[in-house]
Amino acid sequence: MLFLLLMLISLLLTIQSHSYHKSKIISSANSFTGGVYQMTSNVEGYFNLKIQNEELAKENARLKSLLFNIKDSTKVPSLDSINGVKKIDIVIAKVIKNSYSSQVNFLTLDSGSNQGVQPEMGVINSLGIVGVIENVSPKYSTVLSILNTESPINAKIKKSNHIGSLTWNGKNTGYVQLVDVPRLASVRKGDTIVTGAQSTIFPENINIGSIEKIYIDNQTNFYTIDVKLFNDMTSLGHVYIIKNKDREEINNLENKSKKDE
Repeated sequence: MLFLLLMLISLLLTIQSHSYHKSKIISSANSFTGGVYQMTSNVEGYFNLKIQNEELAKENARLKSLLFNIKDSTKVPSLDSINGVKKIDIVIAKVIKNSYSSQVNFLTLDSGSNQGVQPEMGVINSLGIVGVIENVSPKYSTVLSILNTESPINAKIKKSNHIGSLTWNGKNTGYVQLVDVPRLASVRKGDTIVTGAQSTIFPENINIGSIEKIYIDNQTNFYTIDVKLFNDMTSLGHVYIIKNKDREEINNLENKSKKDE
């Protein structure tokens, strides 16, 4: 013990009296403490991922709200300048349950009527459309996924603006079908499919997927197109629920016109 004590004292005296040894020890100590701080930072960052993801989702929702409400992309208003007069509102939600193995699939979200969610609102994420709100409770809502065989969605070929109906044949979770596309349409593999202007649920030009295969329906003489989804519908996290404030007015006007026919 005495030998070790004397050895320690001699080392300390050597370090104090020689600048080279002193600088090496300080450098080593800094490297060690720096490594400890980095590990601590990594651990804290890991546990803060949930908060960071939620903040990113809020920021994305704010930006999407601005984007959907700007007709002239060269004029970007501040948030205050469009408060209260927005035609599109966005609610952030998280997918807590997702089915994709049946013919009619549903998702459950952690946002409901308390957050302003109502049936027949569109649901999207950063990659494209997800589905349409079907049922709502105070805290939760269910979404009819685009992977369903019953509810077509208005869609179009982005390059040519030719419209069709988006359906699903129930076979592959990575592909949906665009049907009733006229033969005169210019259709090429790789062209982007987006939401159409005739939809009151989704804003126009929301991404859906790209053309993978093209078939001709001999009975109707229309194209049937396999669309490869941009979204991986088997892995969904945060989504955005879209409320079109003009939808009720448009629907009432169209229903009135139908009654007059």
